[in-house]
Amino acid sequence: MEPAYCDVRALTEQLAAPLSAEDQTVQSMPDTSPTKWHRAHTTWFFETFVLGADHVPYDPSFAFLFNSYYEAVGPRHARPERGVITRPGVAEVTAYREHVDAAVRSLLDGELSPRTCELLELGLHHEQQHQELIVMDIQHVLSRNPRQPAYGPLPWKPRMPVALDGWIDHPGGVVAIGHDGRGFCYDNERPRHDVLLRPFQVARSLVTCGEWQAFIDDGGYRRSELWMSDGWHSVQALGWEAPEYWSRADDWQRFGLAGSGPVEPADPVLHVSWYEADAFARWRDARLPTEAEWEAVAPPVDVGDDGGWYGTAWQWTASPYTAYPGFRPAPGAVGEYNGKFMVNQQALRGGSLATPRGHTRRTYRNFFPPASRWMFAGVRLASD
Repeated sequence: MEPAYCDVRALTEQLAAPLSAEDQTVQSMPDTSPTKWHRAHTTWFFETFVLGADHVPYDPSFAFLFNSYYEAVGPRHARPERGVITRPGVAEVTAYREHVDAAVRSLLDGELSPRTCELLELGLHHEQQHQELIVMDIQHVLSRNPRQPAYGPLPWKPRMPVALDGWIDHPGGVVAIGHDGRGFCYDNERPRHDVLLRPFQVARSLVTCGEWQAFIDDGGYRRSELWMSDGWHSVQALGWEAPEYWSRADDWQRFGLAGSGPVEPADPVLHVSWYEADAFARWRDARLPTEAEWEAVAPPVDVGDDGGWYGTAWQWTASPYTAYPGFRPAPGAVGEYNGKFMVNQQALRGGSLATPRGHTRRTYRNFFPPASRWMFAGVRLASD
């Protein structure tokens, strides 16, 4: 497991490398976290849950500063104020990571209990989640800079989905969804269970920016009949006129990791909320797929990615993020990881251009509040 541990930890540092100390300290809104905080929090996870009580903490105050939401572990610094933690600085966070890495590598030299192996594996997947958060959070930070600076290329080459026309028909019936127990999964992907589906069809490709421009031009953001009530309130209160990071002078421009540039009509649309996705689907006389429909139709991760199922955009579903029948949270503090968030959120499927390679599964369940837009979320339509 040591090579995997070293690879994941090194990738986090690679993602942070293009950023200055100032870049890594800024929090641009309550939903984002500074890069420095992500680097420290993922380290705290290994120190707390893997090294455990026998390990002398690098700094006892870090348990308060870098705990995220684990009530069983103790109190924590308020999430909206993570950007005011100027100390420890970037250099000390680097030293903290190196200290914990040395201790974990020493642990890996010995015989590990099955429980320690489970926690190590969970910690690696947890850090991969935060690698995606580093990317989406720093894009939001940089977008608030009037100079519109670029982050630069990712360490991996994002997949370019092949646009496919038409729909995939499914006859309906009883289908099994959820993780089958082979390999890693989060507890919210279990248990595998049967779902009854009516006949349906799902679009072969993601909705494009050109299609979204047509929605805008047809008054999509001005037509209340297309929107859920709370979504319409968000449009009015937040002044939505287009996806997050879009702006218009003469032509539509879009801010991304490479900086600002023209909106390309053939590109999949990104950074739209569930409310926008739902309104667009209604405008197209369609709907969003449910989680079960998405999973029943999506290809395996390893057979290619025509149609952008993985590695381009998280795809909103019509399903609220709730427990599968028979779900039980994992025991202990790590059981707070997923279950307690199963309210007021919508489920997304697939994976985005910022999802680290090897971190996608057909059964993977992501979730965000329906008004969230800063993550790499897009739309795949469904119809009856």
